[in-house]
Amino acid sequence: MKLSSSYLKDFTQQVFEKIGCPPEEAALAADCLNQADLRGVDSHGVARLSGYVRLWEKNRLNASPQMKIVHETPSTAVLDADLALGLVAGPKAMRIAMDKARQVGSGWVAVKNSNHYGIAGYHAMLALDEDMIGISMTNASPLVSPTFSKSRFLGTNPIAVAIPAQDEPPFVMDMATTTVANGKLEVLQRKGEDAPLGWAQDKDGCPTTDAFALKKGGAMLPLGGDREHGSHKGYCLGAMVDIFSAVLSGANYGPWVPPFVAFLDPPANPVGDGIGHFFGAFRIDAFRPAKDFKEHMDTWIRTFRTAEPVNSGDETLIPGDPERLLTQERLANGIPVQQAVIEDLENLASKFELTFNATQYA
Repeated sequence: MKLSSSYLKDFTQQVFEKIGCPPEEAALAADCLNQADLRGVDSHGVARLSGYVRLWEKNRLNASPQMKIVHETPSTAVLDADLALGLVAGPKAMRIAMDKARQVGSGWVAVKNSNHYGIAGYHAMLALDEDMIGISMTNASPLVSPTFSKSRFLGTNPIAVAIPAQDEPPFVMDMATTTVANGKLEVLQRKGEDAPLGWAQDKDGCPTTDAFALKKGGAMLPLGGDREHGSHKGYCLGAMVDIFSAVLSGANYGPWVPPFVAFLDPPANPVGDGIGHFFGAFRIDAFRPAKDFKEHMDTWIRTFRTAEPVNSGDETLIPGDPERLLTQERLANGIPVQQAVIEDLENLASKFELTFNATQYA
């Protein structure tokens, strides 16, 4: 079933307002989820909405936070998000980083006491219109085992980098540091399908195709899947994100990160405050004239597009291309929403006395 982007975004905003978010912040949070759906990251779009409501019901999310900077230098800051939606704390922190970059060339903001912040790319892309390069990362639910381990000590811990160009679309890298994001396992669960080998392991550390492996004590695997395919590199990347996001900010790290998933409870002995994020922004003209750089980015992008494909009919893509093209298609033709998600949205509508009529907007 396909629903219009505008209808989903409007309904999502209404739900956020019902849990107490100020209208402006509810609209921002709804836009973040909507952009995930438009860009094809269905696991981080409207499918997550009931999860945020669940956190609010458990008093783990503050719908009307009083966020504040608790430590600061001309180019850095630590933001205490006051248990805000990460969907709101992320853009606030990114704009602080951009404000600092305007003043001194670059800005770096670590965030603590936050919650799940949606897709990393949303926050990094805020820098594009300012002739800045944006960087965004976050730690996440401890569902990932370090290489050679069966302990769940890391999250999917994504990294995003957004780089503007002159006439070409921007370069936007947005990737998990695991073989796949947890949300894709959730999608397979809803479809009743198996996972490919290399995505997860069972509770004993053995490879598995069971999409429900995490709920049975198993773990996700770092990018690479196993040591022979470079999982130690994915492990290192995920560890770096955890340290930058949480050890640096004072948030929880490693196995102490409060989980977003419903089948895990928060640890009883936290080592910090909430979930952590890390953001960076730097002015291109702190290095060379912005126009000069962006013209060369156009050359870089056009050159890589000419790379000879292995198979006839294939083409070399630039990071951000698939999401950009899918956004155009979904804006025109609607966002596909699985039946299980439709049922979640109908339950939310009933809970908050809202109207949700999927058949009307198919």
